[in-house]
Amino acid sequence: MLDLALQNLASPIVLSFVLGLVAAGLRSDLSIPEAMAKGLSIYLLFAIGYKGGVEVAAAGFDMRLALALVVGVLLSAVIPVLAFFLLRVMTRLSRVDAAAVAGHYGSISIVTFVAASSLLQSQGVDFEGWLVAVAAVMEAPAIATALWLARGRSAGVASPGVPWREVLLNGSIVLLLGAFLIGWVTGPSGMAEVEGFLVVPFKGVLCLFLLDMGLVAGRNLLRSRKVLSAGPVLFALLMPLLGAGLGLIAGLLLGLSVGGVALLATLAASASYIAVPAAMRVALPEADPAVYLTLALGVTFPFNLAFGISIYLLAAQTFGG
Repeated sequence: MLDLALQNLASPIVLSFVLGLVAAGLRSDLSIPEAMAKGLSIYLLFAIGYKGGVEVAAAGFDMRLALALVVGVLLSAVIPVLAFFLLRVMTRLSRVDAAAVAGHYGSISIVTFVAASSLLQSQGVDFEGWLVAVAAVMEAPAIATALWLARGRSAGVASPGVPWREVLLNGSIVLLLGAFLIGWVTGPSGMAEVEGFLVVPFKGVLCLFLLDMGLVAGRNLLRSRKVLSAGPVLFALLMPLLGAGLGLIAGLLLGLSVGGVALLATLAASASYIAVPAAMRVALPEADPAVYLTLALGVTFPFNLAFGISIYLLAAQTFGG
């Protein structure tokens, strides 16, 4: 596991993130222009969705994919309940803040998914490419569960409705699902036409994107040090391991390959910092963004990137090999 973790840490993808963290910690004026950062995000989401659709077109839609989609929805809906319970036990967060944080941990980080895919490819481990479709359906259920959890009996707690329009029409979800459908329709022949744009530059673009994520995470940590008490930080390190355990069990029951099990565990272990924060701003404006963004982006994301992915792959190889 140590060798695997060191190899992952030495990858250009992880080191780009570390560079951003270090630059932010040193208070450098290094920055990625906002328009460029958005462009990198659009490129990655389109490429990921498109390649997933091509995989489905090549393999065909079968019962295992359908079951995997159902399992993804269930994981996304159930994991926030576990996260909420742990937060109420381990921290002094209010019910609303705990619910908002829990929603982030039921949803997924597509960048963590891509980093895990890159590690698997470097190790020569095959995986089901259509798992990107599972990633896409794991965004919305967690948001709905978080809003249900926020409905407390305490005075002053709002009873928010699920902002389905904002959730389902969130740009990242629309782009990911839309690109997936395009890839599914056009298939391998379509991929041959765009491979030079969507495949060859992909890892280089991912490095730049993670450099920006490192800068964002580092500066967020500097601004929100008050959040980093022992309880919340311990939760942000423990929760991905618990989520990965559920994903691991689900992947084994589905009969996925070793790489597929590792990827499903990674999805269950990751925490959203794009789609869910956008939904929480609309549906739970009283929740503190400094809390949920710091834990998801400042603690869990670096942990998964540096150590978690390697742990999940080792676990998949141990139990699924």
